[in-house]
Amino acid sequence: MKVAIIGTGNMASGLASTLAGAKHEVIIGSRDPAKAAALAEQIEQGAQGGGIAAAAKLAEIVILAIPFGGAADAIKEAGELAGKILVDISNPISADYKTLEIGHTTSAAEEIQTLAPKASVVKAFNTIFAQLLPAEARQGKSLQVFVAGDDEAAKGQVSALAQSIGFEAVNAGSLSNSRFIEPIGEMNIHFGYFLGK
Repeated sequence: MKVAIIGTGNMASGLASTLAGAKHEVIIGSRDPAKAAALAEQIEQGAQGGGIAAAAKLAEIVILAIPFGGAADAIKEAGELAGKILVDISNPISADYKTLEIGHTTSAAEEIQTLAPKASVVKAFNTIFAQLLPAEARQGKSLQVFVAGDDEAAKGQVSALAQSIGFEAVNAGSLSNSRFIEPIGEMNIHFGYFLGK
């Protein structure tokens, strides 16, 4: 699959490297095209890097691997997303990582669907730490990726993408179920960073 990764942080880098290693065509997009190009060069395996709009235009699946707070600007910069699968991996967390900024009546994924109404938004990968993206970090372990969305075909493609890099994809129902999945991501952060797990 042709996959655009929007972002150059830990999750973006991990996803880009892991997906490229699984023979997907990876295009990294960033507000700073030089950073995206440098990351692509580091990853090798045919990865390309440039601006957000160029990356989104070339891909079938666009993964927003950026904090939720940057989603609106990135979507605006991406341009026409009609017919694209847009994967939201974010958790709408506070600056101190201790709480969710939205929830119960909406979710990051639902807000992103509102910002990109012509795309098919799918929630996935928000409960996975960047350190667990490389296959070698998961040897002997089966890790689940919860996949939620309102477009069954789009969910199927994202599930296939997750399975292609060794994760167990779990159908988590409609996009509104992101209201339950995002708190799991926040709980994982508490286990990993505050509770010594």
